[in-house]
Amino acid sequence: MTLLVDSTVWIDYFNGVITAKTEYLDSAVGSELILVGDLILAEVLQGFRLQKDFVAARDRLVKFPLVNIVGSSIALKSAENYRQLRSQGITVRKTIDCLIATYCIENNLMLLHSDRDFDHFAAHLGLPVWHE
Repeated sequence: MTLLVDSTVWIDYFNGVITAKTEYLDSAVGSELILVGDLILAEVLQGFRLQKDFVAARDRLVKFPLVNIVGSSIALKSAENYRQLRSQGITVRKTIDCLIATYCIENNLMLLHSDRDFDHFAAHLGLPVWHE
């Protein structure tokens, strides 16, 4: 299954944080199809303080296939998904997470993440996620 990696994992990866998820990402590079979403690219790159680190990360990330996550159909479906979770008493903290999760659901992509909000999408809306 094609993999989309959330900024939470990329940030740990670039910071040298060793977790099961960053280890999986490291092993998946070169052996699995990994996509980088436009929103994720922006989130990851905006966090670099030093220009040399920014350039190194940018040059590495743009070697992966880049996908545009947000379009009108994903925006509409994302709003529906947010409302569905909200009706179950679940409030997702960030709109960007709704958009990313919805994109993965609609395109049958496995999401590698370290953000608890995505767990709600997996449990209630069928978001494919990587499990340790």
